Amino acid sequence: MNKYQYKVQGVDYDVEIEEVEGNVAKVVVNGVRFDVELKQPINPTSTLKKVHVEAPKTLARPSIAPAAAPVAEKPAATGTGSGIKAPLPGTITDVKVNVGDTVKQGDVVLVLEAMKMQNNIESEYAGTVTSITVKPGESVMEGAVLMTIG
Repeated sequence: MNKYQYKVQGVDYDVEIEEVEGNVAKVVVNGVRFDVELKQPINPTSTLKKVHVEAPKTLARPSIAPAAAPVAEKPAATGTGSGIKAPLPGTITDVKVNVGDTVKQGDVVLVLEAMKMQNNIESEYAGTVTSITVKPGESVMEGAVLMTIG
């Protein structure tokens, strides 16, 4: 088993590569198991560096940065304030607020689907939404910043 630590857009990931068989790598990311399909099989005699390069590219697929561009049009969307983070890995199914909206502590700001269950994500803070970094259909990892409240 090979263990690696990565930081992607400020979020730490602990990655364990359990085994690679053909073009499927069995990995554990922050305690969650994944079967990662590689674009091409890896020769078992290849170096660990090759496994190190191939598997994380597939794991890093959930992208947060491109979603930030549309909300950056408004001056208030600077992302200042306190971040609302994903409590577990999943898929965003609904964003209930917009940049500039005022929210109270406990308001549902978005819905995250994980393990076939809809999870209401509530604001931990009262304030104004300054940025939203995700959109419906986007996959996120645990600890990813979903939006900021200023």
